Amino acid sequence: MKPTILFTTLIVMAGLNAPHESLAADAERRAQVAQRGAQVMPFSLKATTHIFSKSDDGGSQRVIAKNPSDGVQIRLIREHLREIQAHFQRGDFSGPARTHGPDMPGLAQLEAAKPGQISIAYKDIKSGGQITYRSDDPKLVSSLHAWFDAQLSDHGADAVDGQMHHHAGMPQP
Repeated sequence: MKPTILFTTLIVMAGLNAPHESLAADAERRAQVAQRGAQVMPFSLKATTHIFSKSDDGGSQRVIAKNPSDGVQIRLIREHLREIQAHFQRGDFSGPARTHGPDMPGLAQLEAAKPGQISIAYKDIKSGGQITYRSDDPKLVSSLHAWFDAQLSDHGADAVDGQMHHHAGMPQP
């Protein structure tokens, strides 16, 4: 085989394998995040859904039990979200750092925010809980959105984009 044909063949074959390698890396990362998340989150990731909804001034993070009659998961969700809300208000984002890694997109900027730059409010919702994040600082809003996107990617099928599933029967606050 001529060197140019061999080289072209190798490039094409490498390109065909790249998506498979990327999918395997994504699956491996999701498995690692799920394993670390089980040490941080008291509820079952598989028994819950994380819903991230962006807004012009921040967004909301809802966690709901997949089975609306699962009182144990609902209680654990609410306890955890109340706890992390208190941590986040103090600038302590160590939970997401332990779950997703310290280089998680948006995380360093959220940790560096001054008290009061981000409003972080919790409320009970049907089948779970919700944390709402708001900021007047466009850079912090961008950081929140990047942080949401990273969580959507890392949690895979156990997380959904709230805008995309707004009309798909997901409980609304």
